[in-house]
Formats: sequence, C-alpha cells, structure tokens
Amino acid sequence: MILKTFLTGALATTALVPMAIADGHVGERGRDGQVNIIYWQAPSIMNPFLSGGTKDIEAASLVLEPLGRYDQTGALVPYLAEEIPTVENGGVSADLTSITWKLKEGLLWSDGTPVTSADVTFTAEYCMHPEGGCAQGSKYDGVASVEAIDDLTVKVTFGAPQPNPYGPFMGGQSPILQAAQFADCLGAKAPECTEANFSPIGTGPFVVTDFRPNDVITMAANPNYRDPSKPAFATLTFKGGGDAAGAGRAVMETGEFDYAWNLQLAPDVLAKMAEGGKGVPIAAFGTLVERIEMNLTNPSPDLPEGERSTVAHPHPILSDFKVRKALSMAIDRELLVEVGYGQAGRPTCNVVPAPALYASDNTECLTQDLEGAKALLEEAGWTDSDGDGVRDKDGMKLSLLYQTSTNAVRQDFQALIKDWWSQIGVETELRNVDASVFFGGDPGSPDTFEKFYADVEMYANNFDGTDPQSYLAGYRCERIPSPATQWQGENINRFCSEEYDALVDELGRTGELDKRGELAKKLNDMLTKDTMTIVPLVDRGRVSAHSTTLGGVILNTWDSELWNVADWYRIGN
Repeated sequence: MILKTFLTGALATTALVPMAIADGHVGERGRDGQVNIIYWQAPSIMNPFLSGGTKDIEAASLVLEPLGRYDQTGALVPYLAEEIPTVENGGVSADLTSITWKLKEGLLWSDGTPVTSADVTFTAEYCMHPEGGCAQGSKYDGVASVEAIDDLTVKVTFGAPQPNPYGPFMGGQSPILQAAQFADCLGAKAPECTEANFSPIGTGPFVVTDFRPNDVITMAANPNYRDPSKPAFATLTFKGGGDAAGAGRAVMETGEFDYAWNLQLAPDVLAKMAEGGKGVPIAAFGTLVERIEMNLTNPSPDLPEGERSTVAHPHPILSDFKVRKALSMAIDRELLVEVGYGQAGRPTCNVVPAPALYASDNTECLTQDLEGAKALLEEAGWTDSDGDGVRDKDGMKLSLLYQTSTNAVRQDFQALIKDWWSQIGVETELRNVDASVFFGGDPGSPDTFEKFYADVEMYANNFDGTDPQSYLAGYRCERIPSPATQWQGENINRFCSEEYDALVDELGRTGELDKRGELAKKLNDMLTKDTMTIVPLVDRGRVSAHSTTLGGVILNTWDSELWNVADWYRIGN
C-alpha cells in the first residue's frame, strides 16, 4: 500500500466527519457563563510560531486555528477549510507536488473582517521569512511556493513529490495569522510585535481580553465565531503557574477550576486527588516522550555572549559519543516509570514511540548497565586520577549541568539520574527553571530550553498528527536555534548530519507506507541509538483532569488538548 492510496481512501472517509456538540447540547452562545482552565506551565506568548512550548501552542489554539486539525483518533478533519484535500477530491495533485486548500465561505476574523487566502499565504511568508526564526519552521519543509488562486483558494507547491503534504496549515502548531495584524512583524521584527503576539486576532471560539505573561489570560466568546451556538461559555479564564499538584487539586478536590492540563504526578498522588469527587482524571497515549537532550555545543559562560551554545564551539565533553552512551547506559528507565508515572508511562528508547508503523524496535537502552557505562568511560580516557570519585581527562573534570523545568516528578528524575551518574564517576549539578520561563521562547532570556545554557536538559514534547515527517525534519542542520534565528528552532541539541538531512529528503519523497516506516525508524535510531544526541526515557501517557460538571471534553493526544473547546458545555445547565 502506498501513501497515495491512503490519500484517496482513508483520509477522504475520515476528513468529512462533522463536528457535533455532545448529547445534542445546543443553544445560545455564552449560555453557560464562565469556564476556568489551569495550566501549571503559564503561557508567555500567544503566537505558536515564536515558541516551541506546548503551553503556548495550546493557549493560542483557543484563538488561532489551522485549516485542518487531527481528531482524537489521529484522523484529519477540516476546520477553516471546506474539506481535507486528497488525490480523490482533486485537492492533492496526482503527482503529489501540490496541495490546494479551499477556505469555507463567510469566515470572519474576530474583528469582523473576512478571512481570505491572503491571510494563508501571509502566514507562510511569516514562518518562512529568511531573516526570522520560526519555531514551527519544519512544517514548511520542502515547500517551494504558496500562492493565492482566488480569495478562498490557496495552492502549496513542493519542490518534489510530497506523499505527506499536510505540514503547512495543519494542526495546532501551524495555525493561520491575520495578515493585517502581523504585516509589520516579518523576519527579525517578529518578537517585537508585543500587542499582536499577546492578543492575536483569530477565528477560534475565544478572543483575548487581557494577557498577563506567565500569569493569567482572560478571554471572551468570539462574537464572530462561525457557529452561532458556540462556544457555550461567555468568558474563559486561563490560569498559569503553580505546580501540577496544585492544578490537580484545583479540579478534583476543590472544584475551583474546570480543566487541568498535564498532571505530571506520581500515580498514588493522582489517585488520592480523584477521591475528592469534584473532577476525574483522563489519560491517553500518543507520541509524548520524556527525554534528555545532550548539548553538542559548549554552553560555558566564559564564552562571549552570542557564542554560547552555538555550533562555533563544540562541547568539550559531550561531543564524544562514548560519553553520551555511557550516560544513557547508567539510567534505569523501569524505575523512572515506576516512580513517576506508573501505568501512565512506558520505558522507551525511541523519540518516535508511535504509531507502530514508525516505531523502531530499538530496545538497547532498556537494561541499566552501570559496569558497562564505567568501562565505556574508561575506554574514552575518562579516569579518576585523583581518587575523588569524579572522572577527569586532560585536566578537565567530568562535570555536567543538568537542567529541566520545575516539577516534582522531574526533580525526582533528576535526583535518581544524578545518583546513577555519580556511580559511574560523573559529577552533576542540578538546576530547575520555572516552566513558564523554560518553555517560553523569549530570545532575551538565558533560561529557555531553546537557548540551552546547560550541558544536558530534560523535557517532553510530541508532534501533531500520526506522521512524524515534519517532526523528524526538525533535526535538520538548518533548524538549530541560534542568535540569527532569535533562538527559535526545533533542533535543540544542535545535531547536524548531512546523512540525516538526506534521509529526511528521502522520507519526504517516499510514498510507500512500509518504506516510510523504515526511513522514519532509521532517522529515529540515528538520533537515539546511533548518536545518542537524544536519550529517550519515558513514553508518557497524556494525563489531565476535568470537572464532573464539564461536558464535551475529548482528550486528544494528536493535536492541541483544547482542540474542541468550542464543544465544551456545562452539564446540568
């Protein structure tokens, strides 16, 4: 079976399923009053093109929408588009070199102006601008041009046949911006447009009325939303900050909030909260992987500003594959799962854990091997010459700064991994950063995960939909964050390989599904098994919670969790 066949069949049958309000709950917009959402990682911006943080992407998805989304099964569904283009309906060219999108008629921005193809083409120009840094740039991998055919039609042309043409404008990571609002925000000017980045004009169910970075967002129902009966809530409060435990209690014990995201809590803690009776936890597996990223560049503060963590200076320790592999070998992933996630986690050696077609059978990392790790470090020339328990080589101590976001489970992981690394002679300094800052994307902050002013860092991310092509393309050489990109880019560890880039190109032009699976597995293994630039730890289930009085919630691990917030309603009203 080739992907072209898939485009004419499976997508066509799933793309046109209408979105409906659960239980037939239909009425006047705003009828259910207020809804309260809490993300313990507070949003710092409402523009997903300027942040790789999930908290920012998901907050923005309440306002900004793509042409199509992925539903809870991973199927493609139209949002601003009339339908999902396929070969069968003529939207995807027979030679797979172009995809043509048609906007729904009568769409309005929240300010009452019409949505046109000019907004779509502008969005592509915004993200592809050569002088800017776009956090979602890999979505446009292989795009040669984006042109408006008429006011409602947009054609994306690729430089070569593209069996998976659903990178641009699909999913919460690739929404449409209003051209009029962002016209003066192209390239290097993008981060300077504070008003637009904090309060974007959108087509989604809500509009921003007040945005306080790293704190709270207040919103109101979009008066020009395309369905006059939605959203059911007139106002929305999006509270950020605190911790996962506080967010869980606020929904399941006190009932102060209606929805809590990413409850990264130990299983026994989560179960105890659920006994409160005010809310229920919900969980599902997708592609979310907790991992350690190895910095291949030197983050030393002794380097001039603008050169730290850049390819100008290779890392003096972690450039050695044997060191990276030894650090991975020392980790007991089974214990990490037991301590941190229970049934909501699975040990993994893959950065792409699903779907099965793309998941490598790489299991090499699953068995902890402390003695093997020690031997590998010895082989690499790292010995404890002075007997202080810390290895050294050429006068340099094997000492690492290990950073992550502030979270109880992550600090537990840090403590365990520090202990394992100390057993093989590695000295580790631990650092945790407020999640709102760590995942923020502020080019002026020294503490973001993109800037990576540490030796190793731990976090989790995932990709939209069920095809990992755009995600894997994020590790191209050109996607490395740097001062020239305002520190935006998905290639966090600064990995660069011509062989890898060539395989990404091959994946982009390969239509046979089995072959695509083989290529994706090779790319996964290059990042993990072959180079150890990424050290996967846990395939995490997505765990959130909602109030027992909140209806319409459908947990989605393939897109923004807030993908169907327009369908939420108050039970009993």
